[in-house]
Amino acid sequence: MDSILQEQIAAFRYSLIAPIVSRQTPMAPGELKAYLERTASQTYHIPGSTKTKVSVRSLERYLSLYRKGEWEALKPNGRQNKGNTKLSPTVLQEAIRLRKERPERSVDQIIFILVESERVEPGVLAASTLARHLKQAGVSRKDLLQAKTDKGYRRFEAKDVHMLWQFDFQHTLYLPDPKDPKKRKKAILFAIIDDYSRLIVQAQFYWDEKQPRMEDSLKKAILRYGIPEQFYCDNGAAFSSQHLVRICGKLGIHLSHSRPYRPQGRGKIERFFRFIDTSFKPEAYQLIEQGRITTLAGLNQALAAWIDGYYHERIHGTTKQTPKARAAMSTRQPKRKSITELTDIFLWEETRKVDKTGCVSLHGNEYEVDWGLCGKKVILRYDPFDLSQIQVWWNETRYPEAKPVDLTRCIERRVESKQDPVPEETGEQLSFLDLAEQKRQAVWKEDPITYARPKKGKGVEEA
Repeated sequence: MDSILQEQIAAFRYSLIAPIVSRQTPMAPGELKAYLERTASQTYHIPGSTKTKVSVRSLERYLSLYRKGEWEALKPNGRQNKGNTKLSPTVLQEAIRLRKERPERSVDQIIFILVESERVEPGVLAASTLARHLKQAGVSRKDLLQAKTDKGYRRFEAKDVHMLWQFDFQHTLYLPDPKDPKKRKKAILFAIIDDYSRLIVQAQFYWDEKQPRMEDSLKKAILRYGIPEQFYCDNGAAFSSQHLVRICGKLGIHLSHSRPYRPQGRGKIERFFRFIDTSFKPEAYQLIEQGRITTLAGLNQALAAWIDGYYHERIHGTTKQTPKARAAMSTRQPKRKSITELTDIFLWEETRKVDKTGCVSLHGNEYEVDWGLCGKKVILRYDPFDLSQIQVWWNETRYPEAKPVDLTRCIERRVESKQDPVPEETGEQLSFLDLAEQKRQAVWKEDPITYARPKKGKGVEEA
């Protein structure tokens, strides 16, 4: 079994037990049993398998494995059968029609109708294959039945601080393009909000919305506030990567996604973005027009002043408390990781085949590895901000680090960013954001522990 399939199976198994292992409060009597039975009663698309159910015994085994060896223990060792069933468009359209006609019909019933009507041969169409196609088409039984019963939305709030974080990005405003100041370039805001307190645990502007920026924001938030129990985001490419699944699995975070085209579940972060549009954005544009904000670094400095000097000190309309005060009332202490441990967990992975000379290539660089690995496919684990140090893994065993032979690129292209010049001071009158920065500095002096800045470390970009 290849390492990619092993990672997918480990991710699936972790998703089943995540609400249990990521929880930091004791479970009530009978709560674990009820959760396992409820989880076992559902239907899934299991990577590398034609089965659609997971037994309670299997769930208990996954829990035991994770508690003994965490993420790595969830990877299987045996071979998995791979289904090769192809579904023709005609058969799929008929299956969709049958499901829409009677949403209560199970996949097995639909297959029975297709077989008896001689549209498919007996034993050719797997239930897991059809279920997957129906889900992709948006006509799963759960979706159709819920669409009938949905009459509103239940307001939800986490029970305590740092139990649930919501994460999203916004196309906020435009800045002068660093390459051509006569043009404008879009600045993307990544923000993470604590569901309970409405505290903004991390917010920063970037030039793009790719996965490295999301990882940078998440790493900074964890360094500053600790590890949350649950991480809730949408289904965008940056939030659906296998790398993020692996990170959450190793940190013990329950990663969950909102349903496609249903942003209501991310209401708190969406409400924050609306407040950004009405409060921060006009003030920022005023300074941009005056030439006082011309770089991404200057914009992030203004954002930090607005968040710590104004937003965190403002009484929230729903909680009737300031985010800072509500977070400070809690005695809950989230789990933490050192910057060294966190950097190791956030390492990227690539699979490469070692050539006959004992060398591998990665992002235009050439490396020499252990001679005994010639001809084998190895996993390279590395920090994209430092390509001079590459870990080498094969068959779950770590070998000596790869030695650079030809190091032409020290930083991975996707994370490389140009440093903006520091904005010059002006003698103009104080703006709203200037006053917010003064308030922020005063807050730091009064409460240096809560607002301590995270230490710089490898792989953590400057704000």
